[in-house]
Amino acid sequence: MKELEALKRRYEGRSPTLLGVKRRYAVLCPFVEVEGKTHLLFEVRAEGLKQAGEVCFPGGRMEAGESAAECAVRETEEELGIPKEEIRIFAESDFQAGQDGLLLQPLLGEVTAAGLAAMAPSPAEVAQVFTVPLEFFLTTPPRLYTYQLVAKLPEDFPYEAVGISREYPWRGGTVTVPIWYYGGHVIWGLTARVIYNIISE
Repeated sequence: MKELEALKRRYEGRSPTLLGVKRRYAVLCPFVEVEGKTHLLFEVRAEGLKQAGEVCFPGGRMEAGESAAECAVRETEEELGIPKEEIRIFAESDFQAGQDGLLLQPLLGEVTAAGLAAMAPSPAEVAQVFTVPLEFFLTTPPRLYTYQLVAKLPEDFPYEAVGISREYPWRGGTVTVPIWYYGGHVIWGLTARVIYNIISE
């Protein structure tokens, strides 16, 4: 019974998450007003960073005890210099899960005019910022590309021991990659999937 008591203590107060998650991230999808129209604000990653030159939303890895909203606001303040008081979270979008154990929580938030005026991107993290009218995403379908997820088992997998043949129909799947082109920028990957989900809801 000692093992059972230890298991009960381990699960006490625990909230379930997605199986296999190794890293939790949060990003802010910042909505801003530009010339009377709603825009989304984007960053271009600085040179020297992983995935340098890619378009993304502000965000990063969640710290211990930090909520997704707290992480998204903190990272936005660190990366773009927008004061947290000028960011108003109004919704949570769906989680995005990666095959490598990444779990991404997008937060939808409005940046005030004062926040946009105060913006001072960190050169160490941000090479460039730009905005795209929300109307563009609503009226311009992305180009969609799909790739297959195929099971590739090691040669020494014990088929006989588990009672299956080498022709066992392992479950595969597909991943759709949306891509938008706007003003010389390419918006793709998780960032584009987040947008595609938002406008499709």
